[in-house]
Amino acid sequence: MPNIKIFSGSSHPDLSQKIADRLGLELAKVVTKKFSNQETCVEIGESVRGEDVYIVQSGCGEINDNLMELLIMINACKIASASRVTAVIPCFPYARQDKKDKSRAPISAKLVANMLSVSGADHIITMDLHASQIQVNEHSRTTRLTREMIITEFGKCFATKM
Repeated sequence: MPNIKIFSGSSHPDLSQKIADRLGLELAKVVTKKFSNQETCVEIGESVRGEDVYIVQSGCGEINDNLMELLIMINACKIASASRVTAVIPCFPYARQDKKDKSRAPISAKLVANMLSVSGADHIITMDLHASQIQVNEHSRTTRLTREMIITEFGKCFATKM
């Protein structure tokens, strides 16, 4: 059975650390930097061969930079022979652009989903998509968490501790 490795993108390192702490794991080593022309560079700092990799990166803040960093991290892990790569994306980028509302308008949420698939994501975990009809990914497994699911689980945990 593969081991689990959790990597943090630069969008929300505190969330990544809390997830790792909750699971009793250390965050895996990754270095992200920008070249002088603002290209993103990612260096995975440890072996992921045969591992089950989770990459936590939100689509908030500098959305385009964070998305590109996520895509590069997924691809780097995939070509380094990770067994499975799961993208944990609390805020799915471009989720508000989920349908064609005008002629010649792009469906950007679908484009992002396709880019995640092409980069090598095997599974996507996301929260509260703008609309439930968004097809996040046809080629990868997708888990959509809702606030209600999380509040229900929190309530169950809280109730058992009382």
